[in-house]
Amino acid sequence: MSSEVSSPAVKPWRRLMRTALGSSAYAALALIGAGRLDWGRGWLYAAVFVAASVVGTAVVLRADPAVLAARAKGFRGDTEPFDRLFYALFLPLIAGMPIVAGLDAGRFGWAPLPDWTALPGILLFVAGSALSTWALLVNTHAESTVRIQRDRAHAVVQSGPYRFVRHPMYLGTLIGLPAAALMLGSAWALLPAALIIALFVWRSAREDEALHRELPGYADYAAATRFRLLPGLW
Repeated sequence: MSSEVSSPAVKPWRRLMRTALGSSAYAALALIGAGRLDWGRGWLYAAVFVAASVVGTAVVLRADPAVLAARAKGFRGDTEPFDRLFYALFLPLIAGMPIVAGLDAGRFGWAPLPDWTALPGILLFVAGSALSTWALLVNTHAESTVRIQRDRAHAVVQSGPYRFVRHPMYLGTLIGLPAAALMLGSAWALLPAALIIALFVWRSAREDEALHRELPGYADYAAATRFRLLPGLW
């Protein structure tokens, strides 16, 4: 769930500044939806989201800045067609989620969640962000779009969280989505979160098909690491 940077030649402090500004702009959508600045849970969400983004970027930047540069390039000529459809659906949903939360919990009070939900939301969000960061630390091929990276000697990764599930970055995102709704105190925000989760489940299935078909060694890895997203379940 950390923001990406565009080039390995950019100085580290500039990369972190871009991450901070980008994550701040996204978090501000919740306050825009609320239509006011005196909304404590909106600021709580912004603080946690920006801090997690900056810390995650700093950790990966120190270990493997190339993966951040690769992730920032977006669509390539060999990006899988289904992934273009995924982003066409995902981007409006992910942008709309904090706005919906602001409208719900910050402005109209359609279905606000009790105050006690903020703490589990924080804990789950940090856990999801940590899992995604861990995946980036061990998988230099973790680009932002699905493709077989023949130009980057694409190989199967079996270390770190990939020992337990085949798509740990997705799992980190799926943990973070309902966690954000809990932090913001919005039951209505769980609706776009659920739709995004469904999209990632579909994406992971299509990605698995492509990797089985085109990436040498993936079928053996999938046989050994049976679970796609949820350890012990699926």
